[in-house]
Amino acid sequence: MSQNTWDKEPRPARLEERLDDGVVRCHLSPRNCRIRPGQHGFCMVRANRDGRLVTLNYGRSVHATEETIETEAVFHYAPGARILSMGNVGCMLNCDYCHNWKTSQARHVEDKDVYHYTPEEVVDIAVRHGVKVISWTYNDPVVWHEFVVETAALAKAAGIVNLYKSAFFISGEAIEELIPVIDIFSVSIKSLDPKYYRKITKGWLEPVLEGTEQVFRAGKHVEVSTLMVTDLSDDEATARDMARFVGERLSPDVPTHFVRFHPDYKMTNTIRTPVDRLERARKVAMDMGLNHVYLGNVYDTESTNTWCHRCGQLQITRYGLNADLVGLDAAGACVGCGARSPIVLLPDARPRARVPELPAAEGLDLARFDWHGDVRALHVQVRNTSAAPVRAYHRRYGDPAADQGWQVIDLAPQESFRYIAAKSTAGEVGVQVAVPPQCTSSLHQVFDRAHFPTVEASAGTLNEDVSPLPLFQPRARS
Repeated sequence: MSQNTWDKEPRPARLEERLDDGVVRCHLSPRNCRIRPGQHGFCMVRANRDGRLVTLNYGRSVHATEETIETEAVFHYAPGARILSMGNVGCMLNCDYCHNWKTSQARHVEDKDVYHYTPEEVVDIAVRHGVKVISWTYNDPVVWHEFVVETAALAKAAGIVNLYKSAFFISGEAIEELIPVIDIFSVSIKSLDPKYYRKITKGWLEPVLEGTEQVFRAGKHVEVSTLMVTDLSDDEATARDMARFVGERLSPDVPTHFVRFHPDYKMTNTIRTPVDRLERARKVAMDMGLNHVYLGNVYDTESTNTWCHRCGQLQITRYGLNADLVGLDAAGACVGCGARSPIVLLPDARPRARVPELPAAEGLDLARFDWHGDVRALHVQVRNTSAAPVRAYHRRYGDPAADQGWQVIDLAPQESFRYIAAKSTAGEVGVQVAVPPQCTSSLHQVFDRAHFPTVEASAGTLNEDVSPLPLFQPRARS
């Protein structure tokens, strides 16, 4: 029997309906789970305790991680901006290919992978590190509803933008509680085939589409994406269905992303999506009238760049999870024709400070990680074990165009901090990390956009061993 304690501090939940005999109904997702005393809903993180609906994951999170906004399939808002990614435990779906199954499926969660945060602590991390966007992401923020709503309100008051990355299997009532505090909605629409939704995600389609329309009509910044699963949904029919939905029920100007799949969870007996199929899907959608169609989880293609829809001027170049503004002025206008761009700029989303050389007197531990195969991103986790502030550093190497010196990571006393480094040019070889003796640090390989679990890169570990999380092992039938 599990000895985990992460779910042992229930908090009152929103969107509760009290029924007879101590039964409650949860109105957070379209399931409207009817939960008897002592039982859980489908997500396994909302439950009935003594006739009241409670949430079991309030403030329970994977490690807060600094990334770039491109990790969230958001290309038209603050390109290249640093974001603070926050993920939690549980999910209202159970997709067969889930890249975050170790946390999305609550029965697999272990205490060692769970961190505890208060709303104030999340906002403080963002403020101290100069991060202007908090992204509610990873497993899915829907089941973290109370914590998201409360923390996002604090963040908004502090001048921080809130991004909601979700499969959006959520009720209209819950969406209305999000609209006042969420600025960006990045919606992952798994397919436009109702049978696919039922079989592969264990949810159903129409509430996802209705919810996406609801936030679009509310005037929020919306981008949509579809994971193109090899030999399952990586075809022209999927592209046509997505283009039809976006063009007819949203707007041809809504950015649409076709995302490359990697095998995971219950779908490992397959291969990554062939890139030529993604390129074909993009062409189909653009031929049907969509103005901004991108590929995700791919490198070395112009299909991640942004051009002016009026004059064809190249405005933003992207390589993986990195973006450079090359054809927009400070006001967001095209330098070619002067037309106002649909890109929302966030001028104060400043980069980290850099130094040309490492301080010689600090006795820094140094390690490097070289990109290999499809592993072109890395999570770096550093922890200051001392009672005084310290600095850690990282840099890119192998390509002078990418190596702009050592980025500085300022760590508060006892702070644990995690951030992503992603390959930024074709010639870049890898990254180097330098930490002082007061820090422990470890490196974790990441496929594509960030996900959990990650796999520890033993060759790159500095001074702390981290065990790789296991592959999913299905239970044998009795």
